[in-house]
Amino acid sequence: MSLLVVGATGTLGRQVARRALDEGHQVRCLVRSPKKAAFLKEWGAELVRGDLCDPESLPPALAGATAVIDAATARPTDSLSIKKVDWDGKVALIQAAKAAGVERYIFFSILDAEKYPHVPLMEIKRCNELFLAESGLNYTTLRLCGFMQGLIGQYAIPILENQAVWVTGESAPVAYMDTQDIAKFAIRALSVPETEKKAFPVVGTRAWSADEIIGLCERLSGQQQPKVTRLPLNLLRTVRKAAMFFQWGWNVADRLAFAEVLATGKPLTAVMDEVYSVFQLDPRETTTLEEYFQEYYSRILKKLKELNYEQAKLKKESKRKIPF
Repeated sequence: MSLLVVGATGTLGRQVARRALDEGHQVRCLVRSPKKAAFLKEWGAELVRGDLCDPESLPPALAGATAVIDAATARPTDSLSIKKVDWDGKVALIQAAKAAGVERYIFFSILDAEKYPHVPLMEIKRCNELFLAESGLNYTTLRLCGFMQGLIGQYAIPILENQAVWVTGESAPVAYMDTQDIAKFAIRALSVPETEKKAFPVVGTRAWSADEIIGLCERLSGQQQPKVTRLPLNLLRTVRKAAMFFQWGWNVADRLAFAEVLATGKPLTAVMDEVYSVFQLDPRETTTLEEYFQEYYSRILKKLKELNYEQAKLKKESKRKIPF
């Protein structure tokens, strides 16, 4: 199958592209900067220059594609707003895919998006789902709630380096999932008819609270009593309002709105038994958060030991060269 992957340089998109290539699909990636996406070309993907916010660049990218996997989203550091990328851009992509006769369209949404209309990205995702369902395309929507990859910078590294971990005063448990496992569901959806014109939750094996994640990192890293700084929700609301006064802060403000979701205390998770059955995947092969952090700390601690050994060796050799 010939796939167009949108957002292929992102945390999730690169795993989707990698999985698709590994399973023998022809993969084309829509990229704004071929230079920054060079690693995708090295993997075997074809790069085509284009931009969701430039509708005229989409038809050439879609030519000959039988399926689209849309993993794009605005980043907090982007100059363009969430509305421009995640609404205007996605509408243009869906319309272009329809005109190009694309057979399958895989879309990533957010779990429980319909419950939080005041959170900009979640409301836009809900509208994306409705627009896609009414487009006539043969779609599958996967509703996610969090990536394990994002927890490395938020928890694992600060705790290992004895730096402060910043968390909200109240934090709802989240069923984080490894993006490699999410990619499995996305690629499998292409070949399972039962997934057509339906939406599915795709979440991790269990929901973890911030305190549980901190405790796990503490145990695996060997660091005792990590520094934890709790931010009051009212402070985050104030920062969000302040950021909205500046155009460069709009995306940051929209992301901070997620703090409102976490503050509800309601776990972001879903029952996955039926989903695994429909997608014909084995739940025992899904990475748990314990396994993910265990692998990370094993690699990092091993590397640190090697570096310490090399430094000690160099120091010893330098002493030998000193005559007195």
